[in-house]
Amino acid sequence: MGKFYLTSAIPYVNAKPHIGHALEFIQADTIVRFRKITGDNVFYLCGSDENALKNVQAAEQEGKPVQAFVDENAKLFEALAKKLNVEFDVFQKGSDPKHHASSQKLWQLCEKTGDIYKKTYKGLYCVGCEAFYTKSELNENGECFEHPGKKLEEVEEENYFFKLSKYQNDLIKIIESNEYEIVPEFRKNEILSFIKSGLQDFSISRSNTRAKNWGVPVPNDPTQRIYVWFDALNIYQSGIGFGSAEQNDIESYKKWWPADLHVIGKGIIRFHAIYWPAILLSAGLALPKKLFVHEYFTVNGQKMSKTLGNVIDPIEIVNKYGADALRYYCLAKISPFADGDFSEEKLKEAYNADLANGLGNLVSRVAKLCETAKFEQMISASKESVHLIHAEEYSQAFSEFRFNDATSVVWKKIALLDKFINDEKPWVLLKTNDQRLKSILAHCVDQIQEIAALLEPFLPETAKKIEEQFRGAKIVSQKPLFPRI
Repeated sequence: MGKFYLTSAIPYVNAKPHIGHALEFIQADTIVRFRKITGDNVFYLCGSDENALKNVQAAEQEGKPVQAFVDENAKLFEALAKKLNVEFDVFQKGSDPKHHASSQKLWQLCEKTGDIYKKTYKGLYCVGCEAFYTKSELNENGECFEHPGKKLEEVEEENYFFKLSKYQNDLIKIIESNEYEIVPEFRKNEILSFIKSGLQDFSISRSNTRAKNWGVPVPNDPTQRIYVWFDALNIYQSGIGFGSAEQNDIESYKKWWPADLHVIGKGIIRFHAIYWPAILLSAGLALPKKLFVHEYFTVNGQKMSKTLGNVIDPIEIVNKYGADALRYYCLAKISPFADGDFSEEKLKEAYNADLANGLGNLVSRVAKLCETAKFEQMISASKESVHLIHAEEYSQAFSEFRFNDATSVVWKKIALLDKFINDEKPWVLLKTNDQRLKSILAHCVDQIQEIAALLEPFLPETAKKIEEQFRGAKIVSQKPLFPRI
């Protein structure tokens, strides 16, 4: 049994979570569940990015102390995860004193290598991205591509810088060789192209004045705070004990680091694919193994925006349709490698067609036939532990993060079993006491159990209900898994 340490992106807590956060939580949790089923010892970490300037500004707008504000919003992200049946092993807060100490330790390691220096800098800063941009990196209106319509701040101050340029060749080598693997391939090529165009050193601190005295203090310089992207990426390490002197934390870090997989959205790829491995190389620390980059949700064909008023609250969706309905839509109805559109109408269509009429109807149909026929199945140890993995197409899709293709395999099995029942007409055999009925129902039950096992990473709540319904010797009808809406 191997170890598998997975992280999802550390969300800013300047506002409550939206449907895009739910998408990533669900994708990461599905990987976690699959890896556990295949026998890995899995650890899943997420957390809250709390040391950003945007958090300070949002707290000021609401008239709340920054700590109280980030604590309040961080709880909303944890609540969303729980609602989605997503289970974190650790949710590491960026304002935790242990995280502060860990990030200062990382800074000191890079400083010891000679990769940190101080200089005066002037540039255009996007608070939304918490990043400086050159004019060539902006759109035709001089705006950030991630946050169009928001004016950039022109900032001039003395900061500490990290020698990113020093690691240009090293980064090309580790990415081209897949020592640090980037998935999908087109994102890998995009990053390599960017690196080869020439890397510039980047600012890794902010003055106390601009940071408003919020964030991780720079070691030995009380006038500066550590740049949020230097500190937030380190949550992946601080959450498993990096920088701590406590023996349990030291053992935890040795056990889990390096990360086997970082799960992130495309908007933060540069920080994870370039900044993060360079910082780790500088500090003399092990590199993560793989970076999975997913695309975004649009809403009714448009980018999510507070201005447009189309930001979807995932909690409301779950309350209305259930966690597994949203999980299904996020996993089955979009490709992780292309922007997918979300609308409540499309969710309802998928719910009725695939969950109510497809999966739910099949389960009800087989259970009713078994109940009517007084069918009793033979219980064996093997039948109690029906598990996947033998489905090659399914496992291959999972290993490549093609969740939509993996779910498609399950729905093909659902369609095949429906066809089998229609062809064999067991309801006719019920009337004649035909001896073939028992073997037909045994096949149906076996297939339902296999479908439940295959569903386990995607729809855990539903899979559990099916497994419990079809576990005993006698199978009886129950209320529909997904009542039509």
